[in-house]
Amino acid sequence: MTLWQGRFSSTPADELMAFTESLSFDIRLWRQDIFGSKAHVLGLKESKILTPLESEILLGALDQVEREMEEGNFVSQGDEDIHSAIERRVTEIAGDTGAKLHTGRSRNDQVATDLRLFVKGALKGLARDVIALERVLLDLAESAGDTYLPGYTHTQRAQPILVAHHMLAHGWAFMRDLERIADAYKRVDVSPLGAGALGGSTLPLKPDFVASKLEFAGRFRNSLDAVSDRDFVAETLFVLATIGIHLSRIGEEIVLWSTEEFSFVRLDDAYSTGSSMLPNKKNPDIAELSRGKVGRLIGNLTGMLATLKGLPLSYNRDLQEDKEPLFDSLDTVTLALKATAGMLATANFDYATMKAAADSEALVAIDLAEFLVMKGIPFRKAHGIVGGIIRDSVERRVPISELVAAHPQLGIEALEIVEPGGAIRRRVTPGGSGIEAVKDQLVEFTERLNQESKSFEDLG
Repeated sequence: MTLWQGRFSSTPADELMAFTESLSFDIRLWRQDIFGSKAHVLGLKESKILTPLESEILLGALDQVEREMEEGNFVSQGDEDIHSAIERRVTEIAGDTGAKLHTGRSRNDQVATDLRLFVKGALKGLARDVIALERVLLDLAESAGDTYLPGYTHTQRAQPILVAHHMLAHGWAFMRDLERIADAYKRVDVSPLGAGALGGSTLPLKPDFVASKLEFAGRFRNSLDAVSDRDFVAETLFVLATIGIHLSRIGEEIVLWSTEEFSFVRLDDAYSTGSSMLPNKKNPDIAELSRGKVGRLIGNLTGMLATLKGLPLSYNRDLQEDKEPLFDSLDTVTLALKATAGMLATANFDYATMKAAADSEALVAIDLAEFLVMKGIPFRKAHGIVGGIIRDSVERRVPISELVAAHPQLGIEALEIVEPGGAIRRRVTPGGSGIEAVKDQLVEFTERLNQESKSFEDLG
């Protein structure tokens, strides 16, 4: 069924319908469409465009369609999209009264409303999954205690850092994602219903009333903008792509850490795969796919931006391309968040191996330089002194500790820094990887995570 056949003298070509149909993917919006249609009916009743009896008939028909969808009994009859499918079925149930369902409404504002309702729910669900992963990271940070590992720059060992500090580094990245989700939610939370095709209506509609029934924070301010705006889709795709990038960075580390060369972590069998040929293999497929799938997320974002960039106001059929990338990115990130949380929660981190790698004497080079700074030596000169010691150690194959003890500006007093864990114990800067600083960070992170969790719970 189409909603525009009255203007045409012939039925649509099969090729046109095959190319333009969207029911195959926008059926996902059926709950939102029925919810939006019920609010629209109540708005028409409030405006006295529908009688109380007509409103009751339409609401009853929508309830029946909802039951049919829930029970899997709804049958499509060549419908163009989910919106026309539901209207067709309502008309079959309610007769002439059903034909009044679309009064004062265009598919343009109807589709925009459905999609905004869907994205609101999706963002809340996304936040819950991000918070669940953050709690795993927090648990790992707390259980690690004072254990440390090498921190890396350029994928080269740089300084010893606490394992807790490393886990929380990922946690703070996801905390920013929660901020982005909350910020995007504010701009999604606007009702377009009542904008019509593009210019509003001559009927005495009550878009503010309908917006309240739909639990939107408010209604549109410009009808032309309301039906053509897909900024909220692009913004949501950006949020999803950014979360994907953060998952990809964790994935990359797990891929490295689970190699025999690193041996920092052993993944649980339930979150690993094997080889069809090599019996010895245990592969980190979740980590690899988290890294690999982010390419699709970035592609969906850039594709949506490319679709939007040349569109004149107001609605154009190009906007039908907003749903598939959104659904794909949302599904991909949702699965990745859950899989990553499970992978990390069940992993066995080898703290002894991490500690042994971080106890390399060369990793305290900057701490030795700062020791000299505290004795009044300019940093650049101190940097050169320690750099010379490192070079001498490599070339002569002499332990750094021996050279430090013998150096007139370092000596025995500086050996405490070279001892295992010495640099960690001396760290003092807030937000750094010192023992006390990380304890403070754990408290701050926990409080912030609880606040974010409550704020999303309050959204309903």
